[in-house]
Amino acid sequence: MRKLLLASLALLVTAASASAAEVVVYSARIEQLIKPLFDAYTKETGVQVKFVTDKEGPLMARLKAEGKNTPADLLITVDAGNLWQASDQGLLRPVESRILEANIPAHLRDPGKEWFGLSVRARTLVYNKNRVKAGELSTYEDLASPKWKDRLCLRTSKKVYNQSLVAMLIGEHGEPKTETMVRGWVDNLATAPFPDDTKALEAVAAGLCDVTLVNTYYFGRLMQKKPNLPLAIFWPNQNTGAGNAGVHVNVSGAGVTRYAKHPEEAIRLLEWLSSDKAQNLYADMNMEYPANPAIKPDPLVASWGSFKPNLINVAEAGRLQVRAVKLMDRAGYK
Repeated sequence: MRKLLLASLALLVTAASASAAEVVVYSARIEQLIKPLFDAYTKETGVQVKFVTDKEGPLMARLKAEGKNTPADLLITVDAGNLWQASDQGLLRPVESRILEANIPAHLRDPGKEWFGLSVRARTLVYNKNRVKAGELSTYEDLASPKWKDRLCLRTSKKVYNQSLVAMLIGEHGEPKTETMVRGWVDNLATAPFPDDTKALEAVAAGLCDVTLVNTYYFGRLMQKKPNLPLAIFWPNQNTGAGNAGVHVNVSGAGVTRYAKHPEEAIRLLEWLSSDKAQNLYADMNMEYPANPAIKPDPLVASWGSFKPNLINVAEAGRLQVRAVKLMDRAGYK
């Protein structure tokens, strides 16, 4: 009888532990983009997902201050530059996962296996169809040519998206060529840089300038609200030959925290986020591309056309970020 009682108690403890399984996420991706995912994961697995949302800077500072006492198991943030910074600050741990390595291409994940891209955004050209013919456009480098004098709009260099783009251009072309390119962009500005991509797009639509550089999902958001704007996407650097390695892409992604209390659960959630069950839900809500190449993008995103991406590892966005910021400062890019 006593053995039976002990066995029953053991089963109850095991069941209670299983039902209490949880994972804690710190996310720079806003609640409306992640809560549906976590709800779906809990429904499928029974694992509870607790999360805190904030900007990437405060979240990383919080992780650093909490150290071994942090409740966070997983960090989700946007831009490979931020993911690289989290790794560089010792906030993440390496993850060995055949699932993640199979689902996420090598150029979209950390070579040290500390973070993995989960959705892709292209930083590409958008132009005013009433003022520019697609045939006039070609490459990122070409935006520095005199024909675009007083015709270019850009977002401020203070935003990590442009810092990452320039960092990856350094990785691709080297610093001297990239600096010449950025100086040309500055010389061709029609007006001072804008605080965000949407403002730059609206300036192009209004005819204040003719072309800009933005993340694709900003284009999607604006065109959903105002479908009659005379704006179109152009994919640069698509031809064969030198200087045509493809469109620069970046990621939102995640890594398991260094002092995760539930590392196995965090890895399982990360693997699930890379799977066909979650990839469309993760990417489609923000009009991004799935990082898993086996998954097709949302029909609206697909309607923008296919493109050849640049396969430089997105970790360069972080590794070369300090050099990129200094270069932009030298070039007068505010």
